[in-house]
Amino acid sequence: MKQIIRIIRFTKELWPFYIGVGILTILLALMAQLQPLFTKGAIDQITKILGGGKADIMIVALFALLIFVTDFMSTIFSNIAGYYGDILSVKIARIMSRKYFEHLLNLPQTYFDTELTGTIINRMNRGVTQISNFMNMLSNNFLQFIFSTVFTLVIVLYYSWQVGLMLGVLYPIFVWLTTRSSEKWQGYQKTINTEQDIANGRFAEAIGQVRVVKSFTQEKRELKLFTKHYDKSVATTYPQSRYWHKQDIKRRVILNLIFFMIFAYIFIETAHRVYGIGTMVLLIQYALLVRIPIFSISFLVDQTQRALANTKDYFQAMDIEPEITDSVNAKKLNVSKGVVEFKDVSFAYQEKEPVLKDMNFILPENSKTALVGESGQGKTTITSLLLRLYTLDNGSILIDNQDIKEVTQQSLRDNIAVVFQEPALFSGTIKENIAYANPSASSEQVIAAAKAANADEFIDKLENGYDTEIGERGLKLSGGQKQRIAIARALLKDAPILILDEATSSLDSKSEKLVQQALNRLMNSRTTLIIAHRLSTIQSVDQIVTLKNGRVDEIGSPEELSSSQGIYQQLLELQQTHTKATKKKLQEFEITS
Repeated sequence: MKQIIRIIRFTKELWPFYIGVGILTILLALMAQLQPLFTKGAIDQITKILGGGKADIMIVALFALLIFVTDFMSTIFSNIAGYYGDILSVKIARIMSRKYFEHLLNLPQTYFDTELTGTIINRMNRGVTQISNFMNMLSNNFLQFIFSTVFTLVIVLYYSWQVGLMLGVLYPIFVWLTTRSSEKWQGYQKTINTEQDIANGRFAEAIGQVRVVKSFTQEKRELKLFTKHYDKSVATTYPQSRYWHKQDIKRRVILNLIFFMIFAYIFIETAHRVYGIGTMVLLIQYALLVRIPIFSISFLVDQTQRALANTKDYFQAMDIEPEITDSVNAKKLNVSKGVVEFKDVSFAYQEKEPVLKDMNFILPENSKTALVGESGQGKTTITSLLLRLYTLDNGSILIDNQDIKEVTQQSLRDNIAVVFQEPALFSGTIKENIAYANPSASSEQVIAAAKAANADEFIDKLENGYDTEIGERGLKLSGGQKQRIAIARALLKDAPILILDEATSSLDSKSEKLVQQALNRLMNSRTTLIIAHRLSTIQSVDQIVTLKNGRVDEIGSPEELSSSQGIYQQLLELQQTHTKATKKKLQEFEITS
């Protein structure tokens, strides 16, 4: 019930549709109640004629016409209700999908670090589909059944309180029998959903990295893993379905016995002349009208259980509170110089496993600072903390003496441009990707950024130029081309602070030269924090910060640290030799000479 209330609250803007569909279903229920009354009237008139009495044939014809009219109106009302129900369903899907996506975008990076992309998508698809189907069923079927039942019981009680009482008892009995089976059924459904989430999560991973799958000839393995989890969901469906249908047989047999008693009572009382033929037919018709919603409750309960079970993960995700939110008094970040200070910064992804410990260093105005350290020493973590993707455990990060916790996240990230080690491009055109940080940028601005990034020369050679579709994650471009698009995107953003996860080691010499030229233009007149992967880059920075055991080991210029007996000097010495051991040691620092 809590989930249903939340769905209604989420979709409160659709109340006009709910009300409209509700009115139409009431009218449909009313049309269904009139037909037995008209049938009774016609039978009573015909009975008089057959008994030798007088009756007006025109009245009989009128009742036939009224039955036709109610049939015709039911057809009109049901189709209008169906139309509005379809619109309501798709609008609910849009609202719930948008709310889910909006909420996910506000969740902390830690959520995405622990969840598979395919699982996140599957939860949305499953939840939204079930919600829209359930609300459609609720508005089109449930309300009609409710009003149909109320109208029927009122009319039947008027003609026979005994039959009305017997029909009324059916509902609490059936609901009680149904709710007893609900919890166990949902337990089965939870297992099914879990297995399908794992399967779909792996599916998304394999498709996203299909080149790796193919290059290692692991197609059969991936298919086996996918099938394994879907087979488990299928295996769970067997006992779930058996359990549901066994319970449904019990419910229906009990109802069959009650209906047997109702029909027997009506026939016997009619034989004793308590009821006339018209009244008997009327009571039988109303009993059958009640029978339809009663037996349809199995379908309604099934849909309700599916909605509750399949939306549980959706609402659990919606209940996760964003760890990082703007404070009530958050101000807009004002960057004049671009001086960044890490002050006593400590951070751990998991408790008792700190990645950074009491870290202190400053990025001076318009300077280039390289982070150097072995893999796992927190270089990427430092850049993530500067973007405030995670919350500090202790300490503070200041930009021009403004604590980033006290400014809005949007203003913080508006002032920081990032070039990732793996170029993060989207499907779409080259122009759209360059303008991602500034969608309103003119074509001239996009081209200027591309030229500064040394990307214009290869873009012009493409058949559709800047309107070329690059495929998912830019798969149609080479590594160097993707990097230059990413650099052009950062140039167009024109932020005063730059985070650069340098990635030129895997490029050919020509691409590396073009990318490095573009990076040099990008770093010009900006405060730049570099996760360096090339010794030549480290040698050209203004400041080096070396990391060891989660702490700052040394800070200084390349000249100062070249003779300090520290990490940087070790790297310089390793560069002089070309043994396997040397290469392995450089790899530990994620450095290529």
